[in-house]
Amino acid sequence: MDFMADRLEDGRAFRLMNVLDDFNREGFGIEVDFSLPAEQVIRSLNNIIEWRGKPKTIRVDNGPEYISQALLDWAEKHGIALAHIQPGQPQKNAYIERYNRTVRHEWLDQYIINSIEKAQHFATQWLGTYNNDRPNMGIGGITPAMKLKMAA
Repeated sequence: MDFMADRLEDGRAFRLMNVLDDFNREGFGIEVDFSLPAEQVIRSLNNIIEWRGKPKTIRVDNGPEYISQALLDWAEKHGIALAHIQPGQPQKNAYIERYNRTVRHEWLDQYIINSIEKAQHFATQWLGTYNNDRPNMGIGGITPAMKLKMAA
């Protein structure tokens, strides 16, 4: 999980929370909003778990959303370990940094976005393409969906 930031056409800042699977590099979700407090992070994670099942570990950076007591309590309650990367060491989470660069290059910088709803629409649309149509060289030149299907 990692966060990105950008601005709407009118200059207001917004954030994106990217959730990516270590195994097949599948994007589980991109949450877009003006603010993404721990409670919203937890709500998104609960939705993903309901859909895909509970992970053993979630790798996160040291942002305030990830070190909040609410998230720590949630993870403990669900038996999920939070693996925090070392502060100032984004290379410890290199594949999500690469994914973030792809998000920025392939859709975020391609549009002038005028609303949170439009940003979420673009994110959701792009995520479907990323998971199902776009080969990922980090997993052998196949799509995340193909890798998941091969593992089943």
